[in-house]
Amino acid sequence: MDAPADISPHRLILYARLVRLDKPIGSLLLLWPTLSALWLASNGQPDPLLVLIFTLGTVLMRSAGCAMNDFADKDFDRHVKRTADRPLTSGQIHAWEAVAVAVVLALLSFLLILPLNLLTKQLSVLAVLVAGSYPYFKRFFALPQAYLGIAFGFGIPMAYAAVQDQVPAEAWMLLLANIFWALAYDTEYAMVDRDDDLKIGLRTSAITFGRHDVLAVMLCYAISLALITAIGLRHGLSHGFLPGMLVAAGIAVYHWVLIRDRDRMQCFAAFRHNNWLGAAVFTGIALG
Repeated sequence: MDAPADISPHRLILYARLVRLDKPIGSLLLLWPTLSALWLASNGQPDPLLVLIFTLGTVLMRSAGCAMNDFADKDFDRHVKRTADRPLTSGQIHAWEAVAVAVVLALLSFLLILPLNLLTKQLSVLAVLVAGSYPYFKRFFALPQAYLGIAFGFGIPMAYAAVQDQVPAEAWMLLLANIFWALAYDTEYAMVDRDDDLKIGLRTSAITFGRHDVLAVMLCYAISLALITAIGLRHGLSHGFLPGMLVAAGIAVYHWVLIRDRDRMQCFAAFRHNNWLGAAVFTGIALG
């Protein structure tokens, strides 16, 4: 049996690395769509308490998802150059610690939504199930990045539920847009690890798309931005909306410049730069 973990400053740093507090890009990729949904659902006037709850909940659930992902992938990550030094993979913490951290963070996230309506609580249970099962989809599903888009976008129907006590068709359309966005940015991410993933038998969109990977990324960006633009126009958003969408489209074109030669570091840079694309979309919606 593993020895109990000491709660020393060094171990807390390892836990912080486990949940990627040193790499906030993942939290931001969840946060921008969630905030966009809150603004749309409330016609631009979200309750500040809801903004606080969903912001904190997004960070907590992303962190819990990272811990569970590392637990599920502990036997694969050691074969991938980029992930070999993660705390769990490198043996610096025990597997049960990763599970315990994930459970504690998920419970804290659930406590945050206790003041909200029943529908939001019910959707939160689905969100946990989707997030917890995502790591295993890489074993057999050809496009696990699409499933990631559902996991990363589940704050969208939850935001509508919290504001309107219903999940209208618009929310699912916004979730679909998020799925295509996740396919775009996580394919860029998967292009970094493609050689390692092929060796260990994992399935990724970069492998599935093959030599059409760059084209697929750009098509996913185009579909995502087109869906969001249609939602904004349907809402009758003001002139501030379209400039935000044009900036987002310009950022997507910049990503094509980065990934067209399939250089690993440039693909990783494109993935990280998606924070600015999400920020541009949210800013356009908020200004609109």
